[in-house]
Amino acid sequence: MRHLLVPYDSPEAFLRLVVPRVRDALADGRRVLAVTCAAKLGLLSEALGADADRIDTRLSGSWYAHPHRTLAAYHEYATGRRTLIIGEPAWTGRSDREIREWIRYESVLNAALGGAATTVLCPYDPGRTPEEVYSHGPVTHPLTLRAGGEVANARFVEPHELVLSGDLAPLPDPSGRVESLRFTARELKDLRQAVTDYARAAGMSRSDVASLVLGVSEIAANSVEHGAGHGLVRMWVNGRELVCEIAEPGGALTDPLPGYIPPEPESSRGYGLWISRQLCDLVELRTERGTLRVRLHMRLGD
Repeated sequence: MRHLLVPYDSPEAFLRLVVPRVRDALADGRRVLAVTCAAKLGLLSEALGADADRIDTRLSGSWYAHPHRTLAAYHEYATGRRTLIIGEPAWTGRSDREIREWIRYESVLNAALGGAATTVLCPYDPGRTPEEVYSHGPVTHPLTLRAGGEVANARFVEPHELVLSGDLAPLPDPSGRVESLRFTARELKDLRQAVTDYARAAGMSRSDVASLVLGVSEIAANSVEHGAGHGLVRMWVNGRELVCEIAEPGGALTDPLPGYIPPEPESSRGYGLWISRQLCDLVELRTERGTLRVRLHMRLGD
């Protein structure tokens, strides 16, 4: 896997950097996927001419809606194929928390596609990219593509070593009224019902309730099967989101990228956090005073 930062400052510069790589990939028999805005997809199609019909295209607004689902989609696209991917996220309207997760996504992509025969070009327009994101470009990409060719990024950090602002800080205390429920294997069914009732009462949509309950169930089941055999769930509403925390005494994280990379099909473990990250808006993990805490965040409508 080759992961390249591609800075550009005009549509013409975008095409000069990207089009030759697309033509080379097509000539080499690679499958090509371009994910960017409609305007740049139009420019790319015009520049490629008849070859435009040979590439797959997606709009960045929908493709980059959720970092962990995007990781899964790229993993599915690239696995078992020789590919070229051009991926440019949309940044309009992102919160600081979302921006941090997308920076982490760019880093984890190196591990998620590490074994794939793929090249990923990540175009970044400095004028339209948040400063925090652009400054992390050389940290999350091993290489930069410029007009003169590829250069190695001396600031690159391996995904499992990346530390972003707030990563090591303790999780904040719950806000407002907190509902708590202890569980063992015998209480897992009751736990699922309690989460369902709480989320519905908070105004969560039916589909999001199902996603949250499945996420909580996966983490709690892991605590029972592979951990201490019991735990504590706490739920509260924070603004326009519901937070559900599963605390496991004696829990520990051995995976340096927990839940970011899909488990191998034959694996019997590793699905809990992977599923929860796919389903929930945000998953936070901390080990504090001998207890592993997993927080699942879900929005409560508009």
